[in-house]
Amino acid sequence: MTPPAWSAKDERQYGAVKKSLKQRGKSEERAKEIAARTVNKQRQEEGRTPNRRTQGTGNPNTSLEERTVDQLRNIAANLDLSGRSGMKKAELIDAIRERRGQHAPST
Repeated sequence: MTPPAWSAKDERQYGAVKKSLKQRGKSEERAKEIAARTVNKQRQEEGRTPNRRTQGTGNPNTSLEERTVDQLRNIAANLDLSGRSGMKKAELIDAIRERRGQHAPST
């Protein structure tokens, strides 16, 4: 079942993506998850979701440096970091890495 806010176009895209993923060997549940994420990302990029600016934590395959300050703040909130609203981007990255026990990547 798809969310009520989705348009007919969103429904078609969801079905097409899910079908394609299942044909490529993904499980039903994984295909549903990826299809929903695909549609929601498209809706977000088009500005059709509420709070567009403050949703999400970004692609987990991208570095923290590539993410927006809002995405970093959402990650910090998930990690229960205090003082995040007043932090600059570099401070957020340092605090997230410290909480996760990671070090800055070598350059």
